[in-house]
Amino acid sequence: MQTELLLPGERLDDLLINNLKIIQHGQDFCFSLDAVLLAHFASLRSGTSVVDLGTGTGVIAMLLAARGAGQSVGVELDAKAAGMAARSVRLNSLSDRIQVVQSDFRQLKGILPSGVWELVVCNPPYRAVGRGHLNDNNRHAAARHELTAHLKDVIAAARYLVKYRGRFAMVHLPERMAEILMEMSLQGLEPKRLRLVQPSAGKKPNLLLVEGVRGAKPGMEVQPPLVVYEPDGSYTKEIMDYYPRQIQTQV
Repeated sequence: MQTELLLPGERLDDLLINNLKIIQHGQDFCFSLDAVLLAHFASLRSGTSVVDLGTGTGVIAMLLAARGAGQSVGVELDAKAAGMAARSVRLNSLSDRIQVVQSDFRQLKGILPSGVWELVVCNPPYRAVGRGHLNDNNRHAAARHELTAHLKDVIAAARYLVKYRGRFAMVHLPERMAEILMEMSLQGLEPKRLRLVQPSAGKKPNLLLVEGVRGAKPGMEVQPPLVVYEPDGSYTKEIMDYYPRQIQTQV
């Protein structure tokens, strides 16, 4: 069953939680720790309805399902990535909880209902076009640079989807913090939680995790930094706690 769902060049990777597997292609953009951090940062109650914007191969949607999310939708523009995500959902017997929709999240009217979702998440392209090297691989380039959607588009899509008092969580770059916070506030998704991610203690942050609430009053909690690696290169206890203890030795 597992190998039957794989197309040429694809591989099956272990998410190291709840025996979940994900289909990826070695020549295309594969998920990184950013997605794992976001999936664990987002506020989630059991049964929470979720939309993952730009779901890629579906990793965040599946990790949120492992945390107890209810009905979820992963929206992905790229047909190849959406196909891998849909097959990964089938492989993990999650078809009753996760739906993959191939669509442009800038054009969701008539595709997904507005203002009813409890949580929207996104791991968007980080860099504006013109900043940094543009990868020759089109899929890598679209994953890293804002070729198909800009930061404003991401936040506008989240605002369209999320219910009143619902939440929007995103991972991004600290260098764009001012732009992110201003745009979220302008679009009515008031930033309420923020956490910077450091690769190791003493290093400057290289990621930002932020969560906003639709219709909330101003006032944001800045949480202690999340440190990823110990001095010896192993994961810190907080990162290790994301994984079941019986498989931590495999991480």
